[in-house]
Amino acid sequence: MNDEIIKNNLDYTLFSWTKQGNLNPINASYAEGSYIYDREGKKYLDFSSQLMNVNIGHGNQRITDAVVKQMKEVSYVYPGMATDVRGRLGKKIAEITPGNLTKTFFTLGGAEAIENAIKIARIYTGRHKIITHYRSYHGATYGAITASGDPRRFPADAQAMPNVVHVENPYAYRCPWNSSTIEECGNRAITHLERVITFENPESVAAILLEGESGSSGCIKYPPMYLKRVRELCDKYGIMMIDDEVMSGFGRTGKMFGIDHHEVTPDIMCLAKGLTSGYLPLGGVVVTDEIADYFNDTPMIIGLTYSAHPTLCAAALENIKIIEEDNLVERAAEMGVYIEAEVEKLKSKHKSIGDFRNTGLLGCIELVKNRKTKEPITPWNAAPEDMEVTNKMAAKIRELGMFTFVRWNYIFIAPPLNVSKAEVDEGLKIISEAIAIADKYCN
Repeated sequence: MNDEIIKNNLDYTLFSWTKQGNLNPINASYAEGSYIYDREGKKYLDFSSQLMNVNIGHGNQRITDAVVKQMKEVSYVYPGMATDVRGRLGKKIAEITPGNLTKTFFTLGGAEAIENAIKIARIYTGRHKIITHYRSYHGATYGAITASGDPRRFPADAQAMPNVVHVENPYAYRCPWNSSTIEECGNRAITHLERVITFENPESVAAILLEGESGSSGCIKYPPMYLKRVRELCDKYGIMMIDDEVMSGFGRTGKMFGIDHHEVTPDIMCLAKGLTSGYLPLGGVVVTDEIADYFNDTPMIIGLTYSAHPTLCAAALENIKIIEEDNLVERAAEMGVYIEAEVEKLKSKHKSIGDFRNTGLLGCIELVKNRKTKEPITPWNAAPEDMEVTNKMAAKIRELGMFTFVRWNYIFIAPPLNVSKAEVDEGLKIISEAIAIADKYCN
């Protein structure tokens, strides 16, 4: 049975982001809490909440019950119809998002949310350019991957969405302007951003698209003033601020949304992942009352067959209820502090740990060959022949019974929000054994 399942997967399906030959996927059987179990009985501690989306943990049957109840009433209606669950979810999102974000257009995931946020910004402003960070990821569809600075966009570059402009991140550990403090790096990044806006003609810029908190690009921490200054630039030049909360939303960072750490209200917010904790695919684009009012008399020419799908809305509504009732936002903040203290101890043990950046339960260990030179243990966008250390660490982590995101010289720590201290200790012990491999490559 186990071999047949693997064979069917490899013979008849395609896997993301990888060569299709010689794959050896985990054959998942069931999942509960912070663990995935394969069909041979081995359990894997899920230390990245799969793709930073299973916020409430695995196997919560409250979601199942909510979905079944909704499907007994109405499973699907076209998006032009009203349903009770659609309205209640929209109202709930308006209550928990910052400021005057009031109305949501529902999508099927994060990439679709980004695509439609860009469309709304362009329609609303009558402008066309989108400014984003080089070190960012916003999704895999054509517009979203173009907006991303992530090198996974390179194979599609020749067919990329036009009018996207990238700028440098305020990446204090590797500041492009050789700043001595994170605040100085932030100020220089803002100067750089405004200079680019000026060069590109402010009246052509529809939106600045930023993650609420950096994710798979390395959890790059924003300087304390950075997003407030971005907000000021947007107001100064009439530019929309789009906040991508796909990964950083719904408690992941120890606040309901990443941008809540900065006390800023964007014009448009993109949601997905933690909206349903991955139990079913759903995303959303939330807009301010000003943008919503604009479309009272102007047609909003966007649409999806499965927008506001009632079954998916039921999963999201119950998921948010679980997050609130189980105090998972507060728990993420508390466990984040614990993890930061424990990783600090690991730094004295492992000379390859260059930096650890973390907010709540969205963290990344950056590994280097030398702490003074900061030479990465594996280069950014490394070629296959340069991935030796990364591949060895990833193999060790899997061997020891953990699933987490290992990329170049990054090891990510983003467990479910209800993770226990004992599970964190178990995970960090496994990561420590993996990092010991990197230590051997230090100079």
